[in-house]
Amino acid sequence: MNVVAYRPTPEEYSYTFGGRAPVAKVRPGTVLELFTEDCFAGRVRTVDDLPSVVCEFPFLNPVTGPFHVEGAEPGDTLALHFVSITPARDWAMSSTFPHFGALTATHTTAMLHPPLEERVWRYDLDLARGVAVYQARNSDYRVELPLDPMHGTVGVAPAAGEVKMTITPDAHGGNMDTPELRAGVTVYLGVNVEGGLFAIGDGHGRQGHGEVCGTALETAMNTVVVVELIKGVATPWPRMEDDLHLMSTGSARPLEDAYRVSQHDLVTWTSSLTGLDTLDAYQLISQAGEAPVGNVCDTNYTMVAKVAKSHLLGPDAYDAVHARLRALGAEYLSSR
Repeated sequence: MNVVAYRPTPEEYSYTFGGRAPVAKVRPGTVLELFTEDCFAGRVRTVDDLPSVVCEFPFLNPVTGPFHVEGAEPGDTLALHFVSITPARDWAMSSTFPHFGALTATHTTAMLHPPLEERVWRYDLDLARGVAVYQARNSDYRVELPLDPMHGTVGVAPAAGEVKMTITPDAHGGNMDTPELRAGVTVYLGVNVEGGLFAIGDGHGRQGHGEVCGTALETAMNTVVVVELIKGVATPWPRMEDDLHLMSTGSARPLEDAYRVSQHDLVTWTSSLTGLDTLDAYQLISQAGEAPVGNVCDTNYTMVAKVAKSHLLGPDAYDAVHARLRALGAEYLSSR
């Protein structure tokens, strides 16, 4: 088992997908042990640290990477299996912003009402008990929420030499902010450039669907991921697989177009796996599918289309790479 540990210095973080040289080259089958910083680059530590004061735009949402996968070429697919996602601190931060979030005016939704207050919340994380403590700022209200660690951002370099900020989700991946991206999930990303150049960041201790206020329980993460390369198989939009489900994503504006992209990809993927014609697959997903929301606050919105694998009679997705990577991840964990 080839295990590579990588912990970036502050200068080594990337704030874009594309436009950056790789920090390392890895072979397919490599197990990567990564540290990722939170979306505030670690600068928001107390409720008095307003992001507008301590953070510097556009240096938000840093990602660890990019990593060059040997042999990856356009038309291939990278498979990243998340073995474990563990908060690296016993605290997390969240905030509201004057012009960012689903329930406020933004630069694209112009309103005359006053902007929202910028306010910060700190959550204590009890990793042993698996809980995060919510404490209201203007009352004594306090409640424990179960931890559900995930990564909001994962992606590859975009096609055609494009460079995209890490906050933007699109066909390359990016800041999709779906709580479905937790440990035990394999993410499939279509390769657009030599090496793929994937990167990971934006750890959340937990997040509600939609990330409505614009931030989750933002915290640094220690993450273990297995890297695999699927040659000669293209993936049009980021896909995910866990032990029980297949999932497709779509990112766009307006939200209904993100929904359509995700549903279209799941219907056509289902058709290819089961041999059903398009309308039969459309009917099956219409009755058996789910539609978890990713984010509704970024530069693009993200929707997920999800279906139980038990409904799909046919070959395993990507020739059962999820099961193989899951086994490799279990082997890694048992050796630690």
